[in-house]
Amino acid sequence: MTTKKMAIIASKGTLDMAYPPFILASTAAALGYEVQVFFTFYGLQLLRKDLSDVMISPLANPAMPMPVPMPVMVQMLPGMESMATMMMKQKLKKHGVASLQELRDLCIEAEVKFIACQMTLDLFEFDQSEFIDECEYGGAAMFMGFAGDTDICLFV
Repeated sequence: MTTKKMAIIASKGTLDMAYPPFILASTAAALGYEVQVFFTFYGLQLLRKDLSDVMISPLANPAMPMPVPMPVMVQMLPGMESMATMMMKQKLKKHGVASLQELRDLCIEAEVKFIACQMTLDLFEFDQSEFIDECEYGGAAMFMGFAGDTDICLFV
């Protein structure tokens, strides 16, 4: 029997966009899929050693449910990003949703392969020491070698 494969491209590094690649990857791995996640551009932030700085922005996020309707001008005020992040983290905790750290650790335990985009590292002048040890470094061609043979390929 052939193992199913799933490839995910994680291109965003905000709190709300960090959950989909980790949830999908850990779920697929639990179902027996071979999974690789390619972290590129802002998604590379999700491979940093410390995830506590991952924030959410209410600005330009019209689908974000807010306790009260907020005009765009209010969303632009200093501190709104921190407030929205705190509120979202409280909501996630209240409903028993795993933290980003827990989900990332679950993926690592399930042998999900994390690939950090080398071009993005070079572009933003990041150092590999800023990132977790459990990731590999490679380019789009490396990832495409896997993604081209997958059953499911997602861009989030």
